[in-house]
Amino acid sequence: MRLIHWLGCLLLALASPLSQAQSGLAVGDVLSTAALQVARAERAVFIDLARAGERLVAVGERGLILLSDDHGQSWRQASVPVSVGLTAVQFADTRNGWAVGHAGVILVTRDGGESWQVQLNGRQAAKIELDTARRELAGTLDIGAAEVRVQTAERLLEEGPDKPFLALAFTDASHGLVVGAYGLAFRTEDGGATWHSVVGQIDNPMGLHLYAITRLGDDWFLAGEQGYLARSEDRGWSFQELDSPYSGTFFTLASAPNHVLLVAGLKGHAFVSHDRGDSFEQLPVRVPVSFNDATRMDDGRVVLANQGGMLFRQGRNGRLQPFGKPLGVPLSSLIQAADGSLVFAGFTGLSRLSLHDIPDSE
Repeated sequence: MRLIHWLGCLLLALASPLSQAQSGLAVGDVLSTAALQVARAERAVFIDLARAGERLVAVGERGLILLSDDHGQSWRQASVPVSVGLTAVQFADTRNGWAVGHAGVILVTRDGGESWQVQLNGRQAAKIELDTARRELAGTLDIGAAEVRVQTAERLLEEGPDKPFLALAFTDASHGLVVGAYGLAFRTEDGGATWHSVVGQIDNPMGLHLYAITRLGDDWFLAGEQGYLARSEDRGWSFQELDSPYSGTFFTLASAPNHVLLVAGLKGHAFVSHDRGDSFEQLPVRVPVSFNDATRMDDGRVVLANQGGMLFRQGRNGRLQPFGKPLGVPLSSLIQAADGSLVFAGFTGLSRLSLHDIPDSE
């Protein structure tokens, strides 16, 4: 996984049996052990943020999910039935949301994040992928590739639930796509009541890790390790690999106004496409520090955060410019709250910054 990147190191550590043993729980145990109530939980490690209407939801280590109803000024802990590290969260509306993480976990909430239930775990996901691979083997003429997929799925089932999901995208309360390590990809059409493997519908023969999903109009895009980029022209049903402008890993995708796609990742590399991913233009960034996340602001411009705690905003000219002073702590995620403030997640917990406190560098 992304060993040279601090967030990747965290993901790898949370995924490993060693880290689970350090917390006193085996992989099987964390799937059946509820997240502990933690004092001052907002200072724990958090990986991702989402909005459920005006509510903010943060997910992080050992099953921690926190809620804020005052734009990130205070937080309270939700009830979560597992204690695995959670890597991504999204809400389709104010009540229906999903979170994904290690051990192949997919969680769902129907009450705005107050309580969560398990929809899928790594054991079930491996079994679904193996059954799907065997069915497709029986009906294909490309026997070689299909047999390799079956063998990979058998190994996935044998190794147990140790593969994380890393990104998700829901268009509404019924339709969603979840992707993760080693090219794992699952889709639901009924709000997660059932999940289907779509590994075979994604042009990813090397099984590269998939770190980000975004939508741009009717097109869907995936980004991952070794410069992997793919586009779906059928609303996420199948993906074709794109020619990449960079061989290093991409960690984030964002849609900007005027149908502009932004992709960023390792060592401060960032690119934009004005033609749905057919070609890319590099955005010069003077600081060679990896970008971890990007969010689209209410004014339409994109703000990126890097592992050094620096913010960059897309200027009126489309270029990336420093936005405010460096925060001084590594950031894994950022989001704009309903009151306009920016809320951050990372190694040192959750923090908040009013836009009035950020001077306009332009």
